[in-house]
Amino acid sequence: MQTIIDYLTEKASQAIQSIIDPSIEGVDQFLLADMTQSTQRQFGHYQCNSALKLAKVLKKNPRQVAEQLMGAFKALTASDACIEHLEVAGAGFINITISADYLSSQLTQQLRDPFLGIDRPKIKQKVIVEFSSPNIAKELHVGHLRSTIIGECLARLMEFLGHEVLRLNHVGDWGTQFGMLIAYLKQFHPQVLEGKETPLLTDLMSWYKASKQLFDADPVFKKKGQEEVVALQSLSKSSVQAWERICYISRIAFQEIYGLLDVSLKERGESYYNASLPIIVQDLERKGMITLDEGAKCIFLEGFEGKEDKPLPMIIQKSDGGYNYSTTDMAALKQRIDIEHADRIIYVVDAGQSLHFQMIFKACEKAGYFDPKKVYVEHVAFGLVLGGDGKKFKTRSGDTEKLIDLLHTAVELAKNMLKERMPDSDAESLDRRATILGIDAVKYADLSCYRLKDYAFSYERMLKFEGNTAAFLLYAYVRIQSIQRKIGKDISSLIQNVAIDLKHPSEVDLAIHIRRFGEILNVFEKELAPHKLCEYLYQLAEYFNAFFRDCRVEGSEEETSRLLLCELTARILEKGLFILGLKTLDKM
Repeated sequence: MQTIIDYLTEKASQAIQSIIDPSIEGVDQFLLADMTQSTQRQFGHYQCNSALKLAKVLKKNPRQVAEQLMGAFKALTASDACIEHLEVAGAGFINITISADYLSSQLTQQLRDPFLGIDRPKIKQKVIVEFSSPNIAKELHVGHLRSTIIGECLARLMEFLGHEVLRLNHVGDWGTQFGMLIAYLKQFHPQVLEGKETPLLTDLMSWYKASKQLFDADPVFKKKGQEEVVALQSLSKSSVQAWERICYISRIAFQEIYGLLDVSLKERGESYYNASLPIIVQDLERKGMITLDEGAKCIFLEGFEGKEDKPLPMIIQKSDGGYNYSTTDMAALKQRIDIEHADRIIYVVDAGQSLHFQMIFKACEKAGYFDPKKVYVEHVAFGLVLGGDGKKFKTRSGDTEKLIDLLHTAVELAKNMLKERMPDSDAESLDRRATILGIDAVKYADLSCYRLKDYAFSYERMLKFEGNTAAFLLYAYVRIQSIQRKIGKDISSLIQNVAIDLKHPSEVDLAIHIRRFGEILNVFEKELAPHKLCEYLYQLAEYFNAFFRDCRVEGSEEETSRLLLCELTARILEKGLFILGLKTLDKM
């Protein structure tokens, strides 16, 4: 279904072209109508602002241009009965009010559409989303929270819009640190590498720290560690088996968190691109992009400068022959275009890596690895998670908060809240609902904030039933389920045989917001800003609460129509929450 704003823009653009001579100098840039949602209900539902811009070029009074444009626009839309009222206001704005009958018809179609009025794409894209990306042998901490849930949210959005999505977990699973850890395990914990014992990831972390201390203090152990690095890079069977064992132990811990967060990822770590790294360096040398700087092979890109305005090097191969993140990221981007045939690649990584990605994209473009006109490559940056003191979120002891501990705490607090609200719940139901509410609360508190800004983490605020929180949205959804259970009608049969009929102003307000679901998803897809969808869903819940306050459902003459309006509201809420990565509840 075409969105209302697209329909109005199309008709207004036709109206402009019917009253304006396109050969007039400077007018061509204004032939596409400037249509926006009205910010205040008393001014209608939409607003066309084109007359003011056209008037400057035509050197005419903007209100006169607006009157002429409104006449042409009215004639073009008359047969569709879409518009209830048109008026010129202020300096030359055209206010547009959509008719209740047209909205009734639109919502009936939307309810019967399995995609809720969202058109399938004319050209299906292959979208790759890289997110989460922890390091093997290290626990996920609160810093991984944002990448993981923002990335999953973007992947779900693209899938719902009809694109093919590949979720990639670019884990740190290669490098010199593995030589130290393998040497340490062989010496002190051989049973782990033999598969006779499966330790926790916390054990791996403590052993890694111990191996680093030993590496720095003991020359004999240092040599063993270096030899293990060489053996691993040479794909020695025993070293690879040890490395695989370390990765396996790490994945168990990672999957516990991904399971709780309902996140799906395909692991493709740094090791996946290892064989491509020398090929990348050779190719860059052949293309004359490499400059030797103190023995290291570097790329110097125009426009990137460091301290004292000196050219900033992007190291591709270190003086000792090793590679680094830049080499791997260039190889990864090239593979995703050449082999995966991606049309759009999204990197969900913290804002601190912005310069790195700017340089990677520029270098790959210069090397001819991708054409920005054909493949859209973007870094989706995000800010920090802060504690109540405005500093990086940490435990009371000052350590970085473990993500698994944060999630378990949220679930436990949600359980305590639900015990008070639902004292008769059995233990199994209580645990299930508490997990959903706790995890939803954590996710929504993050996603509802503008991703480029830091945000302060607060269990108390995120679990409130008032304001823009997951609990508030879930309660609106639960209220609709309660209405439907009380009335007890067959919703599926009603959908196929009964049309929605809007009469009350609160019904119309709710309906116009529901019909804008496609509009907000278009904005979300363009800006990759989850908070836009959060704002929409919060407003939807508020419009529904106003409708529920003003319009009786059960036993009213309009019961069937209003029941269907409730059902469509619930479906939009559920689908919107699903895109965000949240689950719904039946009771709370």
